[in-house]
Amino acid sequence: MSNAADAQASLEAVLKDEIIRMYEEVADDPTAEFHFYHGRPAAELFGYDSDLLDRAPDGAVNSFAGVGNPHERADLKAGETVLDLGSGAGLDSIIASWGVGSTGSVVGVDLNPTMCLKAQAHAASTGTAMECHEGRMEDIPLPDASVDVVISNGVINLSFRKRRVVEEMFRVLKPGGRISITDIVSGKQLSQSIVNDPKLWAS
Repeated sequence: MSNAADAQASLEAVLKDEIIRMYEEVADDPTAEFHFYHGRPAAELFGYDSDLLDRAPDGAVNSFAGVGNPHERADLKAGETVLDLGSGAGLDSIIASWGVGSTGSVVGVDLNPTMCLKAQAHAASTGTAMECHEGRMEDIPLPDASVDVVISNGVINLSFRKRRVVEEMFRVLKPGGRISITDIVSGKQLSQSIVNDPKLWAS
């Protein structure tokens, strides 16, 4: 492995730890100050239906740290299988569960097993169910052609290997499946100091 590859692998490992730390902190103490929008004010800013937020558990709503609303274009139908990539505390998974109904299913994937447990508990408290798997979005722990819809909210920007993430999303989609994601895109080349700062990557 080259020195550049070694450096990137090392930075990716540090980034993974920082992502887990930061978003677990949001889930554990959502009233703390963060330098990004989160909680119900963020969800309302991004157009989440207030009735859905009222129905969802406070823990899932208060821990929300997305960057948009993937449900606006997901067009979920009863009986579909949805993958929530980077499911966090579970708000998007819960809303998706309501969209696909009792005949559908939602599978979350998150780096942090603690967040998976939180998301599953939040879903259970609403009378819905979701599976959640600890895993990386570059290697989604699901079979080929196993989901109808992939939703994701502000996590693909956290990956160093975005092309690989997109390849993985298409691998797990059934023929004719769809993707509805919201994310952060930079319109210009980022400086090396930003690229090498795990705290900025993770936020």
